[in-house]
Amino acid sequence: MTVTTIDNPVLRVAPAAPAEAAAHFRASLVFHADVSDVAAALAADGDPGFAVLDSRSTESWDQGHIPGAVHLPTALIPERAARLLDRDVPVVTYCWGPGCNGATRAALALAELGYRVKEMLGGFEYWVREGFEFETWQGRAHRAPDPLTAPVEGGCGC
Repeated sequence: MTVTTIDNPVLRVAPAAPAEAAAHFRASLVFHADVSDVAAALAADGDPGFAVLDSRSTESWDQGHIPGAVHLPTALIPERAARLLDRDVPVVTYCWGPGCNGATRAALALAELGYRVKEMLGGFEYWVREGFEFETWQGRAHRAPDPLTAPVEGGCGC
């Protein structure tokens, strides 16, 4: 049975042409980084080529953060970014998780100051859910990967 696009909520608006879709998804990758990709780059020997910025509050930072991340709450970026970040090094921002737009606001603030920036999709929530090591005020820790977010070792297997 053939379903018309009018009756199908997925196809009510037709998909983009392949060239348009490729341009859109390429542009998305310019702005976003995946938790697993960030973790892999940080775990590799040598300089990953970017800095990681946690844009959350001090209380949130103390609950846990990515090892080696720079702590700079979004509201303080205009006055402190130049002291904490090298303008020649790309920055990957993160906040709590998908329900938080703090990393987006931080990325915007940094871009407006002239930094090259990406947002880490999933934030700290998915960093922990994928089983990567994190730091708290008590030291380093990690949790077992959530099989719904990290069904294979090292991330989503995408």
